[in-house]
Amino acid sequence: MRWLFVLAGLCLLVMLMLPETEGRSQPLNQDGEKLRGRRRRTGKGHSVSKAESSRPLNTRLLPGPNIPLNGGKNAGNPLFLQSYKSLPEQHSSYTIPGKQGQCVYKGLTMFDQAMWSPKPCVTCRCTGGRAVCDEISCPIMHCHFPFTPPGDCCPVCMEPVSDLSGDSPVPNDPGDTMTTLTQEEIQRILWHEEEEEEHLRRKERERKRRRKQRKEKAEEQRRLVEERRRQEEEALKVQEEKEEEEKRRRLMEEEEEMRRKQEEERRRKEVVEREAREQERKQEEERRRQEEKLREQLRALEEEEDGEEDEEEWLRGDVFQMSPHEPKEPDLLPAPIPRPPTQIDQERGEEEVQESRRVGLPPGCDVTDVTMTCDNAKLNYFPPLAMQELKSLSLEGNNISSIPAEAFNGIPNLEWINLGKNKLTSARISAKAFRSLRFLGRLYLDGNLLETIPLNLPPTLQELKINENKLRVIDQKSFTDLGSLVTLELEGNLLSEGTVDPLAFSHLRQLSYLRLGQNHFRTVPQGLPNTLLELYLENNLIEEISDAVFNQTTNLNVVSLRHNRLDETRIAPLAWINHRNLESIDLSHNELYLVPSYLPRPLVHLVLVGNHIERIPGYVFAHMDPGLEYLYLSYNRLDGEGVEPESFFGSYQSMVELCLDHNQLVNVPSGINEMNSLHFLRLNNNRIRNIPEDGLCDPHHDGDSTLVALRLENNFINPEKISPKAFSCVRSSSSVVLKPQRTK
Repeated sequence: MRWLFVLAGLCLLVMLMLPETEGRSQPLNQDGEKLRGRRRRTGKGHSVSKAESSRPLNTRLLPGPNIPLNGGKNAGNPLFLQSYKSLPEQHSSYTIPGKQGQCVYKGLTMFDQAMWSPKPCVTCRCTGGRAVCDEISCPIMHCHFPFTPPGDCCPVCMEPVSDLSGDSPVPNDPGDTMTTLTQEEIQRILWHEEEEEEHLRRKERERKRRRKQRKEKAEEQRRLVEERRRQEEEALKVQEEKEEEEKRRRLMEEEEEMRRKQEEERRRKEVVEREAREQERKQEEERRRQEEKLREQLRALEEEEDGEEDEEEWLRGDVFQMSPHEPKEPDLLPAPIPRPPTQIDQERGEEEVQESRRVGLPPGCDVTDVTMTCDNAKLNYFPPLAMQELKSLSLEGNNISSIPAEAFNGIPNLEWINLGKNKLTSARISAKAFRSLRFLGRLYLDGNLLETIPLNLPPTLQELKINENKLRVIDQKSFTDLGSLVTLELEGNLLSEGTVDPLAFSHLRQLSYLRLGQNHFRTVPQGLPNTLLELYLENNLIEEISDAVFNQTTNLNVVSLRHNRLDETRIAPLAWINHRNLESIDLSHNELYLVPSYLPRPLVHLVLVGNHIERIPGYVFAHMDPGLEYLYLSYNRLDGEGVEPESFFGSYQSMVELCLDHNQLVNVPSGINEMNSLHFLRLNNNRIRNIPEDGLCDPHHDGDSTLVALRLENNFINPEKISPKAFSCVRSSSSVVLKPQRTK
């Protein structure tokens, strides 16, 4: 609304300045020029020229007292400034001749005393046939918020404008007199205003230029910072890739070394077992020679034992050391034959006794340069030892119940400790007991009474065994600082998925071998490390294998889940089918009725002994690459309809060992004659009555014989009715076992 008042005041002022009679024009200055004083708005809506603002207050250009107000005697007539009447009549520079008091302007006829505005800021009036026009010039506004109202020519200030001399704002006093300005003063005011406008424009351009320079400089700095950060990230990424590659290489070397050690240990055990069997065989032969009356019975027993030995030798591909029956305690080795001690033995025994007495140990301890063995020595406490060179210590089978903080101070260079089968409890093992052992690599605590993992175990530890204890809880801090641990065995405890923290194994960055059998797990525990290669969960309560349970263990190679409660419907389709390294799975002694589908593509060993399997679905092995090599289906319920023609599709070129014994088969399953790589086949203890010529061997196959051993005993086969061509693919006839057979 304020701009409306300003516009009204401006129009009123223009009307007051127009001449009243014909021929009266604007007053001229002393140089004969028209007076066109530029005015500016004050804060109250009145106009005042720039030159007037610098003069004394009594000489400013303000409306005089001679201006009639609205409502006077001549209120209906146009208003004029009375001061113009005393001046001689002057002609405007914008005069247009007219006829009979009318004016013609640009083809338009205007009546006498008519007013119009041909263009903005120009006002014309028809007087006595002449058109008198006046152009309004706007002053430069010295205020923070200039504003030009719509329809007006000049801007106004949105706030009061102070006097140029620094005095208070110009008041709107109608008592002030109006003073005319000369053309020179007006020109000087205009020049001054133009200079100020140019100065303001220059300042604005300079401000924009500086702002643009600052913006460009900031953009350049940002670009440089981004480039430097990108280079640093690339360098860091390259460094991380190098470190990851080096770590992976070290891990592969360590895994290879561990595998080599395991292979050597396995071979050593095989040698020991072979020697034990040889010793047992010799003793059995000696016993048979002494018992002539039982010669025939002993011969039958000998054949049966030979068959069992052959069976053990046949199953070469079973990485789980499969037994067809329930697991039982290993056979004890035969007692060595006593022999009289030699002089060297007597001297050695005296040295051992002296050494034992020297270190303060009871009799029965064996001491060498770097090894001490005190197994089953009836020790009730941890013995004080002071042997800096000692590296191996075995105290198995004693009654030790506590380990004090200073127990290993005298033997700080130990690398292997065996404290199995004692009476150790978690509360009586000092938290500082193992802190001084800087080289300890293996620690055995089997067969004790531990309820938690001992604290502050050495970071150099690579093998930890705490089987057959009372462990109930494994929290996030149980394996802190054990980043070098490779083998962990926790079988025979009281653990379950609810008492094992999902982050418990997060510190084990090199763990490859984990045994959690004989616990109370109903599902596979979460948080297993990515480095894990072998996982053993036998004799638990596992009922389900979900999709995500093996997502993190991408390097897993062997999984044993025997003696659980799994059936084929509780194994998720995506549980392990996409694993690229999983080659061996043991699902023996579960509740399977079918051979599970969606098995891992790289699977090589599959053990399904002791289930309720009634059928092998067609194409169940077809997706495997390079193909299944070892399949054990002994002690199941396969019958004549349980094996389809396509059951073994996908394994014809890869199958090496196939065990189908102790089932209910009435015929030789189809597809066996197409297995070109089959070495060992067991079909004993079934209901087979006939062996066709093409049942086991392909009569059109011209290559070398591949079948090394064939077991067919305890069926209903009549050997006299078997065609000689039925065993054409067997390397030796002595490798075929047909006797004994059942009659009915």
